[in-house]
Amino acid sequence: MAKEKKAPRPRAQTPKGFRDYFGTEVTERAHMLQTIAGVYHRYGFEALESSAVETVEALGKFLPDVDRPNEGVFAWEDDDDGWVALRYDLTAPLARVYAQHRNDLPTPYRRYAMGPVWRNEKPGPGRFRQFYQCDADTVGAPSVAADAEICAMLSDTLEEVGIPRGDYVVRVNNRKVLNGVLETMGLSDDAQQQAVLRTIDKFDKVGESGVRELLGKGRLDASGAYIDGVGLSDDQAAPVLAFLTSKGADAAATLANLRAAIGGSAVGAEGVDELEQIATLLDAGGYGSSRIEIDPSVVRGLGYYTGPVFEAELTFEILDEKGRKRQFGSVSGGGRYDDLVKRFTGQSVPATGVSIGVDRLLAALRAKGRIGGAAQGPVVVTVMDKARMADYQAMVAELRNNGIRAEVYLGNPKNFGNQLKYADKRESPVAVIEGGDEKERGVVQIKDLILGAKLAENASLEEWKERPSQYEVPRDQLVAKVREILSQWA
Repeated sequence: MAKEKKAPRPRAQTPKGFRDYFGTEVTERAHMLQTIAGVYHRYGFEALESSAVETVEALGKFLPDVDRPNEGVFAWEDDDDGWVALRYDLTAPLARVYAQHRNDLPTPYRRYAMGPVWRNEKPGPGRFRQFYQCDADTVGAPSVAADAEICAMLSDTLEEVGIPRGDYVVRVNNRKVLNGVLETMGLSDDAQQQAVLRTIDKFDKVGESGVRELLGKGRLDASGAYIDGVGLSDDQAAPVLAFLTSKGADAAATLANLRAAIGGSAVGAEGVDELEQIATLLDAGGYGSSRIEIDPSVVRGLGYYTGPVFEAELTFEILDEKGRKRQFGSVSGGGRYDDLVKRFTGQSVPATGVSIGVDRLLAALRAKGRIGGAAQGPVVVTVMDKARMADYQAMVAELRNNGIRAEVYLGNPKNFGNQLKYADKRESPVAVIEGGDEKERGVVQIKDLILGAKLAENASLEEWKERPSQYEVPRDQLVAKVREILSQWA
């Protein structure tokens, strides 16, 4: 009789494009989300938690990826609902929620949402298939006052999480201005318009001269390959270049340059007027150009948004993986999208919002050394006698009831050295020791593990004696002494 073949053990590894988060990473993100939620709440936005799974029809347009059914999303076929998928952002679910519950929701509806989203696209360095987004949107408000408010809230949020003024700028543009430029150019062919939009989107990478070449005959890229251009004449390309380079010394100069770039286009004039209103509203609220500025070079998402577009950029420099200085770049984007809810209702519903890349913000703060220091673990109450576990539990309960993070060692207490190794691995600041002798005398030993580690590194014998890292105190002074040590290392 043949032996049954054992099933192979599963490999302990994450799927490609996903990762695990531990300890400090999780708590830092939770703290940031709480801070951002506090700003959103202060502005009058209400929390919304929608389903992580939506029908494919509700999600609508997916991310660009080829050769897969339901490209760009993680989708499967359900017996009752047909094709469903994990959400790839938080905006498409909002459109569905508003369309479904609009009779019960106030208008305008102001909501914020935070949580993971999933994208079935090729992963890369620092680019994962699951990541957090943090959105705030106003649905049902046609006034650009709603857009100005989002920009002001974004500015306040960045400062609240630890990005000071001078280290960021919120830049604002308007899709209607670009529409006016396209109208002035006289481009009636849709394919040619899309080619122009794709070229404009490369402005931050190739600059003015690169865009000029790509709008014309074409250019050589960095690898030496030749990229065909759109084929416009210099006169046709001129309005685009005027639009992209119209930023002046102040908002008034920028707006004047934009009016020149759009020529006689009515929709372009409407876009410039909206930018002027936004600038006026922000100035009245104390948000000057050092925090928020009109900048026509903001071109990301112009194919998606229908009016004002905004982007938050961190302006300080960091070192990349090769040690070269570079600007950190964008951490947030948003704008007005008046057509999304229309997919469900058939009626245009104005909407505007912003999405913050939480993981990008955390990376920025770590790069500046503003977070990411050594995490302080819990106080560890060691176990000298297994029969006295109740005494140790009473100690840890007393510490916790006084707001001190603490735990009893729950491993094998036979080797006391292993307990201190455990405390070191947990980055514990203090270990509490009470053997039989201490119990009889009514005292406890409190070991300052941080000071002990510092003395062990470079202290002389005299310094060691002068600065002991272990203290014997009466049992009723346990909490007070632990708190005193913790305050020294806070």
